[in-house]
Amino acid sequence: MPHSDKYGEDSVVSFAVRHVWLGMRAAIEDELAEFGLTVPQFATLMMLEGSPGLSIAEVARLCGSTRQSANEMVAGLEAHGLVERAPHPTDRRMYQLHATEAGLALSAKARPAVRRREDELEAGLSTEVRQAAREWMAALAASCGAADKK
Repeated sequence: MPHSDKYGEDSVVSFAVRHVWLGMRAAIEDELAEFGLTVPQFATLMMLEGSPGLSIAEVARLCGSTRQSANEMVAGLEAHGLVERAPHPTDRRMYQLHATEAGLALSAKARPAVRRREDELEAGLSTEVRQAAREWMAALAASCGAADKK
């Protein structure tokens, strides 16, 4: 069956996206195993590189997990010296998370393997299709974010 027939006009897009995500996550998880990281841990290190000081609640939301799961995942990163918690300057009940130098270095070391695997997964797609897919995902993510704020 051609790929386009599998997700025809009658399909539900959210299920197609979930199917793709689960496949990609498994492929990326295999790459990250070499570095001792899971997909959520790698994502957290990348997020903290771009947005130092995120809270556990923010990491949970961005990773699509519960606070409890995010807290356990961050505790593992912290135990390996990859992340550290610092008191929030204005909310004494909250902590800010920061990637350590070791965490940033590990993330940078793992990123080429992840990108290489993503390139392999996209090998059969034209540059135009890749770009269109990225634009579609960005627009849909923005739309979903706007819906959350209503």
